[in-house]
Amino acid sequence: MKKIILSTLMAGALVMGTRAQDDFNKWSIELNGGFNHAQAPVTPTYFPGIVLGHVDFGVRYMFNDKFGAKLDYGFGTFSEQNDTNEFSTPYNRVNLQGVANLGRIMSWESFTRRVNLLAHMGAGVGQVNPDASDMNDNVFNLMAGLTGQIKLSDRIALTGDVSTIFNGRQIITFDGNTLVPLTDQTYQGPGANWWTGTLGLNFYLGKGSTHADWYIAADKYATKEELSNQIGEIKDMLKDSDGDGVPDYLDKEPNTPAGARVDSHGRTLDSDGDGIPDHLDKCPFVPGPASLDGCPPPDTVEEVDYLLKAINDGYVNVYYAFDSAKPLAYSSSAIGYVSNFLKRNPGVKVELKGYADELGPENYNITLSERRAKAVYDIMIASGVDASRLSYKGYGEDTSVDKGSADARQLARRVSFEIQ
Repeated sequence: MKKIILSTLMAGALVMGTRAQDDFNKWSIELNGGFNHAQAPVTPTYFPGIVLGHVDFGVRYMFNDKFGAKLDYGFGTFSEQNDTNEFSTPYNRVNLQGVANLGRIMSWESFTRRVNLLAHMGAGVGQVNPDASDMNDNVFNLMAGLTGQIKLSDRIALTGDVSTIFNGRQIITFDGNTLVPLTDQTYQGPGANWWTGTLGLNFYLGKGSTHADWYIAADKYATKEELSNQIGEIKDMLKDSDGDGVPDYLDKEPNTPAGARVDSHGRTLDSDGDGIPDHLDKCPFVPGPASLDGCPPPDTVEEVDYLLKAINDGYVNVYYAFDSAKPLAYSSSAIGYVSNFLKRNPGVKVELKGYADELGPENYNITLSERRAKAVYDIMIASGVDASRLSYKGYGEDTSVDKGSADARQLARRVSFEIQ
């Protein structure tokens, strides 16, 4: 019987090793050795010990990363505790079992990638052959167990297993000295029980880089060709043909002249509404005729009034990417406009007011909004504006915009200017 079982397992292993999987390997060979302990039935005065006397090995196939099946064969010898009546009982068994990858089912990958847990359960047949008896006791069995795994490499894992086995139709005690009374013999269910505890190795087969035991779908890598195509698509999306700081795929005015001040959609700004774009307007926040390059006639208007209006109308803002305190290129020119205004109007002071969108924790957004305001403050100081004329504060989340709109959230991520 042993030779037939061993030949079957070896043939299965060779067939299994020749098959490759697309996403992960599914086949493995398992080799284990350790302790056994017979519990009941035993003859009174005989005491089975926990004996280093069990070996098993098998072949496992995983249908997916969570469930599989294995065929395994185990053998060993039961014997007595120290200083008790001696006995020796060889045994063997073969089982077909279902396997559940509990580590993947319970998402252990969220805290470890090297430790895993399998559960197995199934049925089989075997023999109990006590030396004290000429009887070969043929039994059926049910077994279940847990297997811990430590990943040593993509091809090998260290395992530790504890299994319980229940024998049915066993008509002799484990020590072999007593027949089980006919009335106690269990022909309809298991009547004898024993357990094993083993250490061993799993050897993974296949051409893939990982086995189902350790496969995590989120970690699937694209092929080189897929990555190349994706990178090419991203590069195309990020092209900025007119150099205004807004990539082409977001730019609604893709031919903006060089140096033009634009909004978040790449459209040329005319902050004072005088028909002259800001990059050509020498007084971008004060309306004036084209004959005076966009500036009003001398002594006809106070520039401060128009800058206040531009601020109140939301034209002068510095915008930021999500979770960033670095001004976006298309809006950084607003810092230069305000800095130049302060230099021309020495009696004016400005507060820099930082804001964030509503995504993320409120306390974090307060800190982020202050970092944004501080970034503009540092740029203006570096441009020559006296620090005594500037103040900054983070106001946290701007709840006035639609949290569900990406465009609205972009408007919320800003620093505004308030003349004091």
